[in-house]
Amino acid sequence: MSDETYVLFELAGATYGLRSAEVQHIEMLEHVTAVPNTAPFVEGVVFSRGMVIPAVNLRARFGFPREPHTPRTRLIIVQSGQRTLALIVDAAREFRMLPANSISPVEENVAGIDGNYLRAVSTVNERLILLLNLDAVINFSSIAASQSSLPAANLKGINTSFQTSASLIA
Repeated sequence: MSDETYVLFELAGATYGLRSAEVQHIEMLEHVTAVPNTAPFVEGVVFSRGMVIPAVNLRARFGFPREPHTPRTRLIIVQSGQRTLALIVDAAREFRMLPANSISPVEENVAGIDGNYLRAVSTVNERLILLLNLDAVINFSSIAASQSSLPAANLKGINTSFQTSASLIA
C-alpha cells in the first residue's frame, strides 16, 4: 500500500476521509431543491457545473441527527462508476497525504451494521481519521428495492444525468 491523498471533512464531530481520486470537486452549499418520494437521507438535487446531481445528507445517511446548514457546510461531489452524487457534510477544506503506515483496516465489529461504510482508519499526530468506503456509502440498492413501487413520474423533466443517479436513490 502506498501513500495516497485524501479529502478530509467533518461530520458530527468526527473527521472522515475520501480518496481524492473519488472526489470531483468541493463547493459551498447554496441551494438544495427537494424531490418528493426519495430515500430519507436524500435531501434533494443540486445544480453543479451544468449538471443536476442528487444530494445525500451524510448525517442522515449515517443515522446522525440532521442539523441546519451553516456557511461551513459543503458539497463533496463524488463519482464512483457511472454514479455522480453530492455528499452534504458539515465542513470540508483539507487535502492531506496519508502515509500508508498510518492506515489500519477496520475491525469487522466496528465497520457498521448497515454496510461497512468504513474502509480503514488513520492516525496522524494523534488525530483519528475515518476513511470511507465510497461504494458502500452510495450503495442504496436495499433502499431502492423497498421503494420500487414509487411512481416514476417524479423524474420527468430532470436531465438524464440525474435520471441515471436517481435510479440509485428512488
